[in-house]
Amino acid sequence: MMRLRPFFLALVLATTFSIGAVAQKAQADTEEFIASLGDRALQVLVVDSQSETEREDAFRELLSEGFDLRLIGRYALGRYWRRATAEQRSEYAKLFEDFIVETYVARLGEYSGETLSVVSSRPDDQDTIVTSEIVREGRPPIRVDWRVRRGEGEPKIIDVVVEGVSMLLTQRDEFASVIQRSGGNVEGLLARLREKSGAAE
Repeated sequence: MMRLRPFFLALVLATTFSIGAVAQKAQADTEEFIASLGDRALQVLVVDSQSETEREDAFRELLSEGFDLRLIGRYALGRYWRRATAEQRSEYAKLFEDFIVETYVARLGEYSGETLSVVSSRPDDQDTIVTSEIVREGRPPIRVDWRVRRGEGEPKIIDVVVEGVSMLLTQRDEFASVIQRSGGNVEGLLARLREKSGAAE
């Protein structure tokens, strides 16, 4: 029995190091994912030769590739998701994507000549938080934390935290406010989103 102890100890250590190596590789892969996606987003949004429609189409493709829009949209609707009918949920999913594209193409289009630099990453429950900085010439960098969840498939971003402010929580609060002003009816939010996307015309 004494002779078996070193064997079991070696097995435990080998397994521990193996798990640690896999975790480190996963974090490194997630950092690379964010660096690549961030650089592509900045390039897409600052190309002056592109029309607004072309920029929106390119950004929509990046969103579909890198973000879990279904999960983000459902979380942004909060407790009202359960109150919505199947038809309302379906329309909301489409309007939410349009809203995100139009909103962030306009906001991020203000950046010009910036670069994104990944600083670090850390595990957080089932997610990985990747900390990055948008480096601006002559101005302080902007800290951006990306919450990335890796399911059975590719990693997907589920939240972006800019200088400590969660875009997902902010959006959920804004949507809840619109619904509350509409008497708790999800249709009030859908009407607002239709108006913003031009679908109501």
